[in-house]
Amino acid sequence: MAFDQLVTSEKGDKLFLLGNEAAVRGAIEAGVSVAATYPGTPSSEIGNILSVVAKKAEMYFEFSANEKVAMEVAATAAASGLRSFTFMKHVGLNVAADSFMTTAYSGVKGGMIVLVADDPSLFSSQNEQDTRNYSRLSSVPILEPSSPQEIKDMMVYGFELSEQFEIPVILRTSTRVSHMRGIVECGEISKPKSTTKATESEEHWLKGYFVKNPKQFVPVPANSLSMHTRLAEKMEIMEEIASGSPVNEVYSFENGSLQGKYGVISSGGAFNYAYDIVSQENLGMDILKIALSYPTPKDLIYDFCKNLEGVFIVEEVDPVLERDVLAVLGEHNLDCPVYGKFDGTFPMVHEYNGDIVKESFNKVICDLKDDEEFLEEYKS
Repeated sequence: MAFDQLVTSEKGDKLFLLGNEAAVRGAIEAGVSVAATYPGTPSSEIGNILSVVAKKAEMYFEFSANEKVAMEVAATAAASGLRSFTFMKHVGLNVAADSFMTTAYSGVKGGMIVLVADDPSLFSSQNEQDTRNYSRLSSVPILEPSSPQEIKDMMVYGFELSEQFEIPVILRTSTRVSHMRGIVECGEISKPKSTTKATESEEHWLKGYFVKNPKQFVPVPANSLSMHTRLAEKMEIMEEIASGSPVNEVYSFENGSLQGKYGVISSGGAFNYAYDIVSQENLGMDILKIALSYPTPKDLIYDFCKNLEGVFIVEEVDPVLERDVLAVLGEHNLDCPVYGKFDGTFPMVHEYNGDIVKESFNKVICDLKDDEEFLEEYKS
């Protein structure tokens, strides 16, 4: 496709986009003023495209010296009231971690998205670390899209969250989600603008304006004490709204051998495999897709599990979601067996596919019932 279409397409237009192309469209729709990156697969296409279309989109874009510099460029813009976007592969966040952790404390004025592309099964990387661990370490919310449409939509949603709580937001993709293609319905494009300005009459849509506030932006120990307190308060409020977030959704299946008895909780690209197998095998298990996965939507998880006889956790790579579910069930003393990585139902490492998820389901399903009637119903 011609990259210019990412800038010129209007609301309602449909494009057949790569996940990384959808991220660019999301940044344009959100009115991003500043974008910076150090390239790394599986996120590289985003920078390649922005280098072509940024000027037309009225956006400043740079290939930075490294991920730390890219993070600081974006954080500076966000501190000046501009929406900013930095993106990198998963190991790039290690390079940027110092600046990222402190930006979580200081917060932002304009929205800031940090897109991190994980690489389960190490197709182009030296490890397959799970970025969701960084969200817990930094107390920063994280979104996990599972399709190009969701990448585009969650870019816009993430900027809204970021500005509402004055905090950066991680958007976690993966190799498969970044490089899959799908139809994306375009939304309305917002013009870049600043949330801060010097005067009412100033033309500041791309300039931004830094309002001096040492207690927020100078992280010496005396200030950082209160910064951390504010961050904890933000996350406490976000946790209350996480269960009602529109990006967290239950997919219901009316018929099937396990309908109403067992369920699935999943996130990110792994959701696609879970959805396919549940529907193809007529299992009838409802699926809770958690896209805003931190802060943990505790009430939503509890409500989903409280009447189940067991729940499957389908996620890549670390058992991050599984730990959260176990914590919620333990808090409520809920007797609902969890089938995930810890008990060996699913592989502990590497990416999944349909065959792996089906085989993992079968480990439990074949032990659930001994009677021939159940097995015949499942096989049919």
